[in-house]
Amino acid sequence: MRNARVLVVLFFLATSSTAVAATKAVKFGKLIDGTGRTFSNAVVIVEDDRIQSVASGNVAIPSGAEVIDLSRYTGVPGLIDGHTHITYYWDGVSIPRYEPPRHSAVVAFLAQENAQRALEAGVTTIRNMNSPDGTDLAMRDLINMGKMIGPRMFVSGLGIRITRSTAPPTPIGIMADGADAVTHAVRQVLASGADWVKMYGSTGGFDDVTEAQTFTFEEMKAAVDATHALGKKIAIHSYGPGGARDAVRAGTDSLEHATDMDDQTIAEMVKRKTYYAPTIDHNQYYVENADTVYHFPPGSKERLLDYIQRNFETARKAFRAGVHMIVGSDAVYNGWGLNMRELDWFVKMGMTPEQALRTATTEPATMLGMEKSLGAVTPGFYADLVAVEGDPLVNITAVSRRENIRWVMKAGRVVVDKTKR
Repeated sequence: MRNARVLVVLFFLATSSTAVAATKAVKFGKLIDGTGRTFSNAVVIVEDDRIQSVASGNVAIPSGAEVIDLSRYTGVPGLIDGHTHITYYWDGVSIPRYEPPRHSAVVAFLAQENAQRALEAGVTTIRNMNSPDGTDLAMRDLINMGKMIGPRMFVSGLGIRITRSTAPPTPIGIMADGADAVTHAVRQVLASGADWVKMYGSTGGFDDVTEAQTFTFEEMKAAVDATHALGKKIAIHSYGPGGARDAVRAGTDSLEHATDMDDQTIAEMVKRKTYYAPTIDHNQYYVENADTVYHFPPGSKERLLDYIQRNFETARKAFRAGVHMIVGSDAVYNGWGLNMRELDWFVKMGMTPEQALRTATTEPATMLGMEKSLGAVTPGFYADLVAVEGDPLVNITAVSRRENIRWVMKAGRVVVDKTKR
């Protein structure tokens, strides 16, 4: 019943007037702007969906502006999750991945719950990496139209996989073998309207932590070249070192998950400015829910815990070498709302809280080609603002824990307000 009420409210919000009060003045006790500056007693003037000005102290408020007083909170830019699966919806009853088939329109409607949980975690932008039947494209467009409430979405549509025998459930994706078939698959994905291409360069996912390389270097290079020829970017999934090595050599724009990478591959990532989403925490919530939600087979938790440790050590090595790191939650099913827990791992590996915050703001914004619009609170950028309890420059949990997110604005519109609780 609660879920039904949530969906009714979301539907009402999404289908009601999308008008935004023209001018707002948002006050924070402290503002971390994402560019390395902090403001005490900050005032952010928002005009429609953009930031007009940022200043401290006694600032002239435009006549007729709506004043939003968040002086007891710290302000940060809207957060960006660089690797998600928003259409992986869980009904709370079935075993995830084994739920009854649903029409794509039903999935898009139900996935609004995932979208809302992302916003409640302070996430105003996501990059979605694999979805069936164009469902993530539909959600992206509905959100952009103001007909659905959710984070701004950059999507890949169907991921590209090799043809292989596999146990149920059947993997989502376009099957392609050989350079010519891969090139055709890339063109199919981009013709569908996708923003990015997603390619599966190795086995691995959920309780499967195998690392077997799937596509060859020549196939990956064909995918990268076809993607770049059409002015788009590609992300390559590889749980293991072989697929990661060839993905980086082939020129992937971002590398997902990779573990056990050697020093040469990491050095090549630094040279090529390859973005890296290690997605450490998603395996942690698999461990936490292995028995009660996912019903993984015996031995899965032990294998996952071993993989987590190797994943963490690889990511720490990459960070120390200077690789561009981004937060990627790999959120599926009940992982929504935990999107920023990855930041805890980043601080644990040696990042300062400020460095960690950049992996969820300016770094992914640049990866997305949106460095002049997202990831910072500065004039001309989208008015994506988050008010948090505490100071993330002192303790990163101020942004990594959903309970500390008190208020969220996306493109000038308040989409979460828990300040009165």
